[in-house]
Order: sequence, then structure tokens, then C-alpha cells
Amino acid sequence: MSPLPTHLVDRWRQRSDQQPGQGMLYWHALLRDQPEVVAMVQRAQERLEPFADGLHFTPLEWLHVTSLVVGPTQDLDEPALEALVAEGRRRLAGVPARQLEIGRVLYHPEAIMLAVEPVKAVAPVREAARAATFAVTGHGGLPESDPWMPHITVAYSTSSRSAAEIIEALGRGFPRGRVLLDSLCLVDQVGPERSWDWHERARLSLG
Repeated sequence: MSPLPTHLVDRWRQRSDQQPGQGMLYWHALLRDQPEVVAMVQRAQERLEPFADGLHFTPLEWLHVTSLVVGPTQDLDEPALEALVAEGRRRLAGVPARQLEIGRVLYHPEAIMLAVEPVKAVAPVREAARAATFAVTGHGGLPESDPWMPHITVAYSTSSRSAAEIIEALGRGFPRGRVLLDSLCLVDQVGPERSWDWHERARLSLG
């Protein structure tokens, strides 16, 4: 996420969004029950409020760290979904829960995020999700950006604008906070990304 972007762009300007009723399966760590995470994101969103006409804020209810994009929901029937949950539970049972840190702000032309660190501590969770997905579907999830950087998205950009004012208002970081990564959820995201029509299919404990 470096160097800092000079401009923000509309995340959805060329992105093909899902149609109403279409779903996409994700492995997410959901964080709405972690007060330190919610409080830090709230502070960040308050600082960004003057720029809200060009930003789309992540609802606090759905604060998350994406571990893996599994693929279209319609590609897996109910027995396959049950098998994916069972395989995920088996794989994650061998991965201990872990304490992580947030505070560093990441800027991307399409989004403003908090880094979840250290990356190497999150990697075993992602690899367990990938292995479970491969065992059931024959592939390890959909292609993503490389290198992978675990993060919590504070806001998405919905317009083209200079990034300088936003970076000045929010800064490069907050005092360090803690994240307990102790579960992973299989989430069905239905319809357009910004509709936040999420359905938690399973919550699997680590360790």
C-alpha cells in the first residue's frame, strides 16, 4: 500500500457487481463484537465525515477481515456447502487463536483501511481456509491481489478526488489496538457489494 496514492477513484467505476439475488461466498473474520476494533473504526469514520459525499463507510455490523473469496454461491449446492463447513472446521481446529494489532492506516486508490498485523500471524488462518476450499471445490478460491495484506476496510471511495486532504485529516495511524482472531465465518454476500446483504452461513472456532 505504498507509496501513498495521490488520487482516489470510484471503486465501482469498472467493477462488475453482483445482480440482486446473486451470492458470493467469502471466508471472513467478523469483528463487530470486538470493542477496540469498533471504536477505532468509528474514530476513523468520524474524521472522514467531512468527505462522506465521496466515500462509502463500512457498516460497523459488518467490520471484517477477508481471508478468502470462495466463489459464486450458486456453484455449491447444499451438500457441498455442508462439506465446506465441515472441512473448514477440521482445518481451523489445528490453528490456535491469536492476538493481532491494528492502528496503521493503509491508503489505496479505492479504499481506506486499517492494517491487521503481523501478516505472518494471520497467514495460517488464510491457508486453512484455502485448503478447506480446495478440498471441496477443487480450487483455492478466486484470484486476489498479490501480496495479500490483511486489513479492515474503513471506507471505500465512490468518486475521483485528490487524496491529500483525506490523508491529512486521518493521518498515518492510531495508537495500537488489539484484535482477537478466534473464529472464521463463511459468509454469503448477496446482491450488489454496497447493499451489505450478508448472511452468515457458519462460524468456526480456531483451535
